Amino acid sequence: MSAYIHNIATKVPKQSYDQSFLRDRMKEYIADKEFTQRIIHRIYSNSGINKRHTVIPDFNANGDPRFFFQQDGTLNVPSTGERNQLYSKKAKRLFVDTAHKTIDENPAVDYDDITHVITVSCTGFFAPEPGFEIIQQLGLPTSTQRYHLGFMGCFAAFPAMKMAKAFCASQPNAKVLVVCLELCSIHLQPSEVTDNLISASVFADGAAGMIISNGKPQTGFELTQFSTSIAPKSENDMAWTIGDTGFDMVLSTYVPDIIESNLKDSLKPLFEEYQQDADQIDHWALHPGGRAILDKIQKSVTLSNEQLEPSRQILAEYGNMSSATILFVLENLLHQPSENQQESVLAMAFGPGLTIESGFLQKIDHH
Repeated sequence: MSAYIHNIATKVPKQSYDQSFLRDRMKEYIADKEFTQRIIHRIYSNSGINKRHTVIPDFNANGDPRFFFQQDGTLNVPSTGERNQLYSKKAKRLFVDTAHKTIDENPAVDYDDITHVITVSCTGFFAPEPGFEIIQQLGLPTSTQRYHLGFMGCFAAFPAMKMAKAFCASQPNAKVLVVCLELCSIHLQPSEVTDNLISASVFADGAAGMIISNGKPQTGFELTQFSTSIAPKSENDMAWTIGDTGFDMVLSTYVPDIIESNLKDSLKPLFEEYQQDADQIDHWALHPGGRAILDKIQKSVTLSNEQLEPSRQILAEYGNMSSATILFVLENLLHQPSENQQESVLAMAFGPGLTIESGFLQKIDHH
């Protein structure tokens, strides 16, 4: 039985900063040496990012208490507890708002129709988990099944899609609400280590929701087939650990090369299953983990600039919002005019492990 993404809704915090502004603040607060300042300048200037959204109140016009960058020129280093307290406060509201928007934008689905809620996040914790908050605030039936995927990183939307598809296969009337939310910016680390500087330059805050069911929509994506692979001996190149001052993110400079060298093997099962070649795919929806990652994939698979435009556009306007980012890319594709009623989409994301998750989707447009 087929399962379909009916619609995708995205939300970001109102606060945003230009990448050039963040670059200069990092040089001002983080770097003591001219050499490090030059590294920061180069990393931020070559990131392919124009702006990023954040829940951090520093530098906003409201004069709210600052979280990291103090007005006296010092840098506050909040504890893990303080960071998670901010996550709980901001994430609860954004989870609920995103869920509201996702359902409201789908005229074919009512609140009472939702049978399952899947929430996804790796940047904080609270219990009862986000699905409970969504059910309570939206007035969904207390019998609504809820599940939470945590600490899986940038590829976590794919396990959520696979889980939703399995629910639809076992329950024909299932209507699954998925919400991915990440507040990456609360885990800024005051480090001059290059890997930490790279992660600080790309990560941002955002959320996205989607509704998945067996009913075929006028416009949407059919979830056709998925594939998972793990790059050998790469688990130390992309990883999260919980430290005393937030979550420590390891994002090695080798990640783009690792993805490039393992890309063809990870895609092979999908291409063989559907007797497709890379040049037969109509659209590529790639998680924009960073500019170098997109550059490596474009070269490896010989993709045109047009095929990479959705991913590069999301990177430029939002940065890397971890698990939510691929849904921003898919929403972008969903709203693009279609030449045919059905077009193939290869979606892909990368995360800790180093894990490569990919999915073969069909874009449907009967308008």
